[in-house]
Amino acid sequence: MAQVTAAAESGHARYTYRLRVSSTARTALAAEWDRCRWVWNECVAKSRAVHLHNKATGEKATCGPAQLDRMLTEARARTPWLREGSSVVQQQKDGRLHLAGGIVVTVVWSRDLPTEPSSVRVYQDSLGHWYASFVVPAQVQPLPQTGRVLGVDWGVKETATTTSDAHDLPHAGHGGKARPKLTRYDRMMARRRPEKGKPGSKGYREAKELRAKAHKKVARQREDTARKWAKKVVRDHDAIAVEDFRPKFLARTTMARKAADAAIGATKTALIEMGRKHGRDIRLVHPAYTTMDCAHCDARAKHAMPLGERTYTCTACGNVSPRDKNSARVMLVRAGLNPAGADGARPPGALLQEAA
Repeated sequence: MAQVTAAAESGHARYTYRLRVSSTARTALAAEWDRCRWVWNECVAKSRAVHLHNKATGEKATCGPAQLDRMLTEARARTPWLREGSSVVQQQKDGRLHLAGGIVVTVVWSRDLPTEPSSVRVYQDSLGHWYASFVVPAQVQPLPQTGRVLGVDWGVKETATTTSDAHDLPHAGHGGKARPKLTRYDRMMARRRPEKGKPGSKGYREAKELRAKAHKKVARQREDTARKWAKKVVRDHDAIAVEDFRPKFLARTTMARKAADAAIGATKTALIEMGRKHGRDIRLVHPAYTTMDCAHCDARAKHAMPLGERTYTCTACGNVSPRDKNSARVMLVRAGLNPAGADGARPPGALLQEAA
């Protein structure tokens, strides 16, 4: 099946398809990747040398695209192996994918591309499967207005706590369920690990493939859970205030494994992509002090709240509510949305827009 995601380019989307790659094409692609890897390493080494030179001498020499382009031209002139490859990879589509250097691969067209692609990226995953990811202009698919808004707070006990109980996302725990199997494969690989410089045995390669398959299954389960939840949230709400949470720092905590299994980053990305696809108003809110502010009176707690303290009590207005629910409502307030819209009322301006 084709997978559709938002591309890094503004207003674009990626359509990803499985490829059928012949042994000849596989050999040619591997050779092209070797050349690209060599060029990349040379550019990194040159940039690092310039940086060290500037640090030692106080100069401000640069190693920009123009300098690197000249280096590539010179390297291709004196290196036959590098010259055999293409300096610019170009593509065209006519049922099959034609790459520079005469490489032709078969695309499994599980669905049609909406428009002509502007670029394509060919890659191989950990299981050895090949894919082509096409970039096309994004097409907005509007959904009916609902008159509701939603605030989203990210967490570990629950991946997403919202201002609507019906739209909370519990921690699915896909990684925890697969952990016994992954541990077994890790032990199999450890027992059969080859000596340094020697190829792995057939048993080692099989264990490595089983481990990769298990990790791939968990990743797909997380992605499926995130996309289904995001679709429900976007379908039921016109505007969504999302905590702009960066979960990277959780990797240094005692809850790192559970935080990774919650897949907060992937779920947040799925929600933003789904909202943009359907023309919803997605507003990112800075996470600072969202657990300490009161959603009712905007007062800030005088003391830091440890993670074990799950109930928020405002000393100014006396409001008592679950900590994450209060944070979700703070998202709405900071995003400039009417918190009443989370209870079914129309957000600000909805009546005026209908009257117009």
